[in-house]
Amino acid sequence: MSTHSAEVLRLPDGAIPGGCRSWEAEQTGRWTRGLPPRWVPVRARTSVFVALQPVAVAGAGLLHRFGGLPAWAAALIALHLVWLVLRPEAALVLVPFAAAAALTTGDLAWPVRLGLSAALVGVWTVVGVRLTARRRQRAAGLEAAGGVTAEVPLASGAMGARMERGTFLLWSGLVTVVGGGVLYVTADLWDLAEDRQVVPAAGWCLAGLGLTVLYSAALARRRAAGLRRAPVPVLRVLVRENHEVETEVFAADDVAALRPLFTVSTTEVEGHTAGDTDVDEGAAEADEDVRELISRIDDERAGPLREAVLYGAPYDGAEVVLLAAADKAGEPPVVEVSVGPVRPVTAVAFRRRARAERGRALREARQERLRGAAAAVVVAERTGLEAAPVEVRRWRAGWADWFAVGLVLLFLAYYWEGSSGWSTYALALGALLLAASLLPRRLAWQVTADREGLWFNGLGGARHLAWDHVRAVECEGVRLRIQSRQASFEEWRVASPRWPRLETRFGLLHPYERTAAEITAMWRDPAARPAGLADERQRGRALWPIGIVIVVAIGVMGAAMTLFLP
Repeated sequence: MSTHSAEVLRLPDGAIPGGCRSWEAEQTGRWTRGLPPRWVPVRARTSVFVALQPVAVAGAGLLHRFGGLPAWAAALIALHLVWLVLRPEAALVLVPFAAAAALTTGDLAWPVRLGLSAALVGVWTVVGVRLTARRRQRAAGLEAAGGVTAEVPLASGAMGARMERGTFLLWSGLVTVVGGGVLYVTADLWDLAEDRQVVPAAGWCLAGLGLTVLYSAALARRRAAGLRRAPVPVLRVLVRENHEVETEVFAADDVAALRPLFTVSTTEVEGHTAGDTDVDEGAAEADEDVRELISRIDDERAGPLREAVLYGAPYDGAEVVLLAAADKAGEPPVVEVSVGPVRPVTAVAFRRRARAERGRALREARQERLRGAAAAVVVAERTGLEAAPVEVRRWRAGWADWFAVGLVLLFLAYYWEGSSGWSTYALALGALLLAASLLPRRLAWQVTADREGLWFNGLGGARHLAWDHVRAVECEGVRLRIQSRQASFEEWRVASPRWPRLETRFGLLHPYERTAAEITAMWRDPAARPAGLADERQRGRALWPIGIVIVVAIGVMGAAMTLFLP
C-alpha cells in the first residue's frame, strides 16, 4: 500500500537512510500481538501514576503500625505497588526478599502473612509476563527492520549535548531520598504517638521511592546512551503530537492515523534545523509556535501527521530517536529524542481513547445545536421580534456553583473536626486566606455582555474584554472558560461538579452549557449582541466585601466548633 498522501508531511528522500523499511500494518500487527495480556498493567493513567506514591507511603505506615513489621520491611512490601506498574525490573529482583520479610518478621497472623506472600508472588508473575512481552516486542521490531541499521543523526554534534537524559530524574531522586531520610530521623519529634508509629515506615518508603527514581534515571541514561554507541535499527513510520504533548507513532501505511502503536515524550534537538534565521524573526516564530501549541492543547487537537524515521528497536520502556518532517511544509527535518520511555497503546487503552473521542464528538455536536438555538433566541431579543430589544445580558453563579462550595466546606469541616495542634491552626489560616480569595467568585461570579464586549466582576472590580479580543468560549467537562487574545487578560474560568451520564439520561442541561452557547452566539454574530452599554452597576460590583464576610463566618464557626464540640 502506498503511503504517499497529501495529508502527510513527508521527509526529503535524502533524509531517509538507505534500505530503511516501512513499518507497515502486517509487521505492526505482529508487534501489537506481542503485547502482554490485558490484566498486566502496562500503561498507567496520570491519575494512577500520581496516586501510587501516597498509597504506597500510607500502606507502609499501616503495615508498620498495625502489623508490627519493621519499618524497612513494611516499606519494601508497600513499594511493590509502585514497581508493579512503573518499575517492573525492580519488582522482579526484590519480590523474594519482600516475601521473606512478610513471612519472618513482625507480629502478623499467619493468614495475613500467607496472603501478603501470595500477593507478592502474583506481582512477580505479572512483571515476569510483562518483561517477557518486552522481549517479544523487541524481536518483532528487529525483524521488521530486516537488519537495516544507521547511525543516529547528529551523534557527535547537538545529539552529544543531549547526554543529560535522566538528569531531572537524578536530582528528583536525590531530593526524595534525603526527604525520606529526614522524615525517618525526625520520627520521634512528631506530636502524636500514632504519628511516631507511622512516620519511620513512611520515611523508609519515601527513601525507597527516591531510590526507584534514581534507578529509573540510570536506566534511562544507559538506554539513551546505547543508541549512540553503534548503528541501530531503523524503521519508517508516521508520527504526530497529540493534545497531551506526547508523540504518537503509527504504522507507515496508517495515513488516517487510526491505530497508534505507542506514545513517547520527546523533545526537539536544538540547532539541528539548517539555515540562518534572524534573531527577531526566530523569536517571533517561537512565540507563534507556543501560542499554536497552547491553542491545540486547549482545543484537544492533534498536530499534523508527519513521516519519520524511527531509530532504535521499539518496545515497552525503550528509548528512541526520531528524524521527522517538520510540522510546517517546506521546513527542514527535525531530530526528536525521547525524554520518557516508550509506552505501548494497549487494546484497552485504544478502546478507552476511542470512547473518549466519540464522547467528545457527541458533546461538540450537542454544543453546536445549543449554540444554534441560543443564537436564534438572542437574535430575536436583539431585533425585537419577540419583545423590546435587550440592552444588556447577564449570567450569574447558580445552584451548581453553590453546591460546589458547599461540598468544599463540608469536607473542611469534617477534616478539622476534633483536630488540634499548631500544624492544624496553620492549615486553617491558609485555608481562610484561600477561601477569601477564591470563594467570592465561586459564589457570586457574573458575566455581563453589552454591545462592546464582556464584563467580568472580581475581587477588586470589573474587567472588560472586547468582542474582537475573545479567542474561545468553551464548556469542557466541569469548566466554563472564556479565553482572550490580550496578554493582560489570558482567560476567565469557573468550575463546578457535573454528572454527564445523568445529564444525558434525563435530558438535563447544565447552566454552564447554556451560558457558553449564548455567549458564543453573541461573539460569532454581531447581530445577536445586546444593543446598549452596561453602566457601572450592571458590570458587577467588587467581591472583596464578600471575602471578608466569608472569613469572619468561617472563623466564628471554627471557634464555636473548638469551644463547644467535644
